[in-house]
Amino acid sequence: MSDTTPPAQLLVVWHSRTGASEAMAQAAAEGAADVRLLRADAVSDAALIEAGGYLFVCPENLASMSGLMKEMFDRTYYDVLGRIEGRPYATIIAAGSDGEGAQRQIDRIATGWRLRRVAEPMIVNFSARTPEAIAAPKVVPDKVLKQCRELGAAMAEGLRLGVF
Repeated sequence: MSDTTPPAQLLVVWHSRTGASEAMAQAAAEGAADVRLLRADAVSDAALIEAGGYLFVCPENLASMSGLMKEMFDRTYYDVLGRIEGRPYATIIAAGSDGEGAQRQIDRIATGWRLRRVAEPMIVNFSARTPEAIAAPKVVPDKVLKQCRELGAAMAEGLRLGVF
């Protein structure tokens, strides 16, 4: 890889409290040919810089992205600012009822990094509205896992072909 050729590897960054985001991130990684799957607390500046594109997968908690995902952005933001501009990204949000708050937060951060969204936001609504339903482990429908695999495959292929 020359200095002007962007890296091809897709980085899937995830955090999960009930298993839904983890399952969706793993499915996306299964679909991708050249992928690195990292839990948000394991993401380093180097991992972001070495990747060619990003798939951010997390739950929405109290109308925001999960705290551990936010902490990843807080911890790495300034060290990669200006070093990953123009790279592609997409998102998968596990929502109890809405998901838009978490989506907006990630999009604002991605705008600051000057990333390019390459797929429509994927918000999966689990209709969890009671404290018990919100905290319960989630089972992701096969149809959704298939969509996650397809998104991972499309992003990895786009990076491989230099489309993004």
